[in-house]
Amino acid sequence: MSDAVATDGPPPPDSRGARVSDRFQRTRIPVLPTVLFADASEDYRAMARDALLEGRNATDMRTVADGAELAAYLERAGATEGAVTPVPSLIVIDAKLGLEAVSQLKSDVRTRRIPLVVLGADDDPATVTAAYDAGANTYIVKPVTFLALVRLMKVFTAYWLETAELPQDQDAA
Repeated sequence: MSDAVATDGPPPPDSRGARVSDRFQRTRIPVLPTVLFADASEDYRAMARDALLEGRNATDMRTVADGAELAAYLERAGATEGAVTPVPSLIVIDAKLGLEAVSQLKSDVRTRRIPLVVLGADDDPATVTAAYDAGANTYIVKPVTFLALVRLMKVFTAYWLETAELPQDQDAA
């Protein structure tokens, strides 16, 4: 007698075959890291999405237009298994939306460990200092050309999503 394994349902009793849930787990598609991009300009959000695609990064990009939309997205993020608003792996925010949003994200136990990149209009030392004081992990002068934005998206997604060691648990310890 051989150890036959059922392939279309649960294994027979007293069998060591794979359970249906085990097979299902192995066939699940891995979840892509999500980049949440906050910028008031609809055109710039579209350009950022295209730049991410052009860079061929395996990521999911979500966009919001202001601090209120950012807060609303994060309130819904990860509420259920397979949520349509996944918890972001990286947040990119335009400094024009206000550094108060950065401070709030870094003071919230649910979001404080998510890397946060601030894109600013210039390299004024006071602006850069204010962004870091608010809790930004990185401050970058906002690219104005598409090719520069493609390069930037490649660099910071490669760094924050593939190179940097980040805590697995996004909740506070």
